[in-house]
Amino acid sequence: MISVDYVRMMARYNAWQNGAIYGVAGGLSDKERRLDRGAFFGSIHATLSHLVWADTIWMSRFWDIDPPPGGIETSANYYSDWDRMAAARADLDAVIRDWAQKVDPNWLTGELTWYSTVSGGMTTRSTALLVAHFFNHQTHHRGQVHAMLTAAGAKTEATDLGFMPADT
Repeated sequence: MISVDYVRMMARYNAWQNGAIYGVAGGLSDKERRLDRGAFFGSIHATLSHLVWADTIWMSRFWDIDPPPGGIETSANYYSDWDRMAAARADLDAVIRDWAQKVDPNWLTGELTWYSTVSGGMTTRSTALLVAHFFNHQTHHRGQVHAMLTAAGAKTEATDLGFMPADT
C-alpha cells in the first residue's frame, strides 16, 4: 500500500507545510488567530492545537513517545500559548522526520491495535492504512487553516507536493 519512501516524503512535506503555516499564522495577532472562523475546531489556533495533539497521539502509537493528555474533545485547547505551541510543533515535526527515517518496511505491512476513544474499545487496523491516515489528517486540517488564513487576508505559500523544496 505505502512504502518507506512515501513515509519519508510525507514527513518532509508535513514539516515544510507546518513551517509555512506557522510562519504566516505567526504574523497575525493572537486575537485574529483565535477568531472563530466557522471551521470544525473554530479558529486557526484551535485547529493547529488539535493537530499537534492528534499528531502526538498517533506518534505515541507508532513510536516511543508519551501520549498527550485528554482526548479529541479537549484537543483544541491542548496548547493555549502560541509560542509554546509553535515550538512544540517544530519539535514534533523533527520527531516525525526522525521516525520516518527509521521506519521498518516490515512494520508497514503489519497491524496496530490500540484503545480508541472514538470507537470506545480496542481497535485493530492495517499499519499502512493508519500511517496514510496520519498524513492525510494533517493535510486535511492544514487545508482548513490555509483557508482561514486566506480569508484573513494572509498570503500563504504553495501547498503542492510538486513544489516542495529539495531536502537540504
